[in-house]
Amino acid sequence: MLRALGPALAGLYDEVPTVVLGPVSRGSLVGALTAAAVGVGFVEMRRDAWPATDSDRWVMCTTGPDYRDRHVVFGFRRDLIQGGDRVLLVDDWVDTGATALAGRALVEACGARWIGAACIVDGLTEPRLRHELPVRALLDVRRL
Repeated sequence: MLRALGPALAGLYDEVPTVVLGPVSRGSLVGALTAAAVGVGFVEMRRDAWPATDSDRWVMCTTGPDYRDRHVVFGFRRDLIQGGDRVLLVDDWVDTGATALAGRALVEACGARWIGAACIVDGLTEPRLRHELPVRALLDVRRL
């Protein structure tokens, strides 16, 4: 079953990414599985990691309120996503869409093209984000 998860998430979109982006922590697991299934690179979107941890340039973004009403700072090294990349964010669950919106902002700050957010469970509380981001999921929380 775990072996099928990466191809299933990648298959939610017709467009093939050149990079998969996965937020810490479960997004890192399912994102890496998806990147391996497609045969592309993987970038971990780190939470509260500051550029001072190394000398490389970083892109960073603060989320709107998440499912716990927190504002989280996400980021990654700037050189990991290039201007010509097509980026797919992969996560286990989407609830408020705050993490996906931050991911899209980071991708756009790198000059890359955002494909969308693929997740295992769609629990979006704001339906317009399903189309705006776009979000596609294997399961809908309303059917669980």
